[in-house]
Amino acid sequence: MGDTSNLLQAIGLPLLLIVLFYFMILRPQQKRAKEHQAMISNVKRGDMIELSSGLIGKVVRVEDKEVGVEIAQGVTVKVVKAMIGVVRTKGEPAPANDAKS
Repeated sequence: MGDTSNLLQAIGLPLLLIVLFYFMILRPQQKRAKEHQAMISNVKRGDMIELSSGLIGKVVRVEDKEVGVEIAQGVTVKVVKAMIGVVRTKGEPAPANDAKS
């Protein structure tokens, strides 16, 4: 009887800790990563964004893996989409990435 109890503790406690670790740390992290990926894929021209570095600008061009961000009037930089931290305000839907009229 004592051997079974010790075996259950030796196997059960680490297993319980692994399950707890998954639900407390890994699962919420995966959920945040999915939400961030969805946010990045929905970025469109006219959105105000905040980069992970703290830089704030307006999206003027959207490509597959990069966006053009206007950080000052007439100053546009290319930014990797993964570096977008927050989409602050949604802009008007833009039909294409052509020049503004």
